Order: sequence, then C-alpha cells, then structure tokens
Amino acid sequence: MTRYLAVLLGGAFGTGFRYFLSTLIYSIIKEPSFPYANLVINVSGSFLLGFLAELFDTRLIVSPTLRVAILTGVLGGYTTFSSFSFETYSLLRDGQMLRGAANAAGSVVLGLIAVFLGVRLAQSF
Repeated sequence: MTRYLAVLLGGAFGTGFRYFLSTLIYSIIKEPSFPYANLVINVSGSFLLGFLAELFDTRLIVSPTLRVAILTGVLGGYTTFSSFSFETYSLLRDGQMLRGAANAAGSVVLGLIAVFLGVRLAQSF
C-alpha cells in the first residue's frame, strides 16, 4: 500500500510541475502553432527517466518505494503521451501535415535521444 501512495503523491507532483512548466512556456511563446510545451516536457522527461533509472540501477541505492515514486509517479505524471497524441491528431486533422509529422517524429526521435543521453550521463558518474 505504501508504494501505491508513493506513486499517487509522485504523480500529483509530476502533474503539477507539468502544468506549471506548460503555463510558463506558453507565457513566453504567445499563440503557438506547435505544441512546444509537450515536446519540451516529454523530451526532458525521457532524459530524466533514462538518467535516473541508470543511476538507481548502478550508482545510487534507493528504496523500491522511492524508485517507483520517482520513476512511475513523478515522471509518469510529468510526461504526457496522451496529450502528445491528441495534439498530433489535431494538427493532422486541421491539415497541418508537416507540423503533425514533425511533432510525431520529433517527439519520438528526440525522446529516444534524450533517454540515451540521460543513461550516458548517469554512466559517466
């Protein structure tokens, strides 16, 4: 039961931080025609997941509860695959094929690169 509560609390924190960062990004980028906030959030979340998972597996001793709270709770609440999917669909539906394709390809490619870089950075410690 403790792990479930840890995931719940971590998810609340991650979701709150995602909302804060998204609001901040869109206060800087007025009337965006591209879902920049979710791209930044998903790529940074991918980096953090790769980095922290590698550290937890090889360098840092953390309890299973803390591990699941951070990796599943915080980062699961922070990243947003469903929003990415809906925004890509909306771009395509609205005839913005190039932007929709760029969002889909960019999110996947940059997400994979971010995980790789996070793992490599953690391995360098």
